[in-house]
Amino acid sequence: MMELRKDPIIKRWVIISSERSKRPMDFKKQHQKTENSFCPFDYGNEYSTPEEIIAFRDANSTPNSPGWWVRVVPNKFPALDSENELKKQGVGIYDQMSGYGYHEVIIETPQHNAKLADMPMDQIKEIIWAYLKRFQTIRKDKNIKYIQIFKNKGEEAGASLSHPHSQLIATPIVPITIKSEIEGSKSYYEFRERCVYCDIINQELKDKQRVVFKTDEFIVIEPYASRFPYETWILPLKHSNDFGSLENNPALVEDLAKTLSIITKRFDKKLDDPPFNLFIHTSPFIDGLELYYHWHIEILPRLTNVAGFEWGTGFHINHVSPEQACSDLIEEKDIL
Repeated sequence: MMELRKDPIIKRWVIISSERSKRPMDFKKQHQKTENSFCPFDYGNEYSTPEEIIAFRDANSTPNSPGWWVRVVPNKFPALDSENELKKQGVGIYDQMSGYGYHEVIIETPQHNAKLADMPMDQIKEIIWAYLKRFQTIRKDKNIKYIQIFKNKGEEAGASLSHPHSQLIATPIVPITIKSEIEGSKSYYEFRERCVYCDIINQELKDKQRVVFKTDEFIVIEPYASRFPYETWILPLKHSNDFGSLENNPALVEDLAKTLSIITKRFDKKLDDPPFNLFIHTSPFIDGLELYYHWHIEILPRLTNVAGFEWGTGFHINHVSPEQACSDLIEEKDIL
């Protein structure tokens, strides 16, 4: 069973996916597999994954064999599947639709023990290009409203395999977090006729308290109302609502690779290689958002646990101010 179900009170959709089901004992704490364990993402184990969708590989190599440096494959246990027929229906007071969508894995490197912080710039660029190729292909599906690209690093961040990889889930609805960002951005724009994210960038450059560093094209900040210690945002300096637009600008891809390399190196150096969640927030496939939405990347180091107060209220208690976090992550050469 794959279904999307809507909470009738706060309008939040959830995915119910028995393809990924677990029994009660399966939820007991399991430690990351040792490095001697079999890994389906390792070089030479291509036969153990679903057939690749795309791969960047040597010209004389064949699909689903060695010779690659980035591979994209369907998730073996998908939350959503494009083979499902998209059906929407009411079940009494509830709204439901079939589990239509895409769930893919971007295997970032053949090297099992590699980290984003240690990868060459060219490899990080190739990962971004893989994101973009799948993003631009899947968006052509008129049933898809949103594509979430994300990376879970470390067991505490939800990674079931330690081999470096990202994931992509495309949904037939706009997630509630993205809807909230859009509604807030629209409200701000209607009042001030400016993009709130652009104003945040200008304010942070003026205040100089929460800017970790900036490059030619991107700014890295500790957001003013950070939910978690060392929560970090990466924003394009020039207004753009669409992550997919990078496809037409290789210089932006190169600069984003540089930015990701720098900030993950800082996490390694300053925070002792923490687990983290990284996700790209981009415009859903709806017309009219160009003026007031601004795509960006959020990175959440997993240094604390979310507990009862946070779950019960939606409030977050952050024990490290964004100003202190910035001071910890900044280096002398960054000072504006």
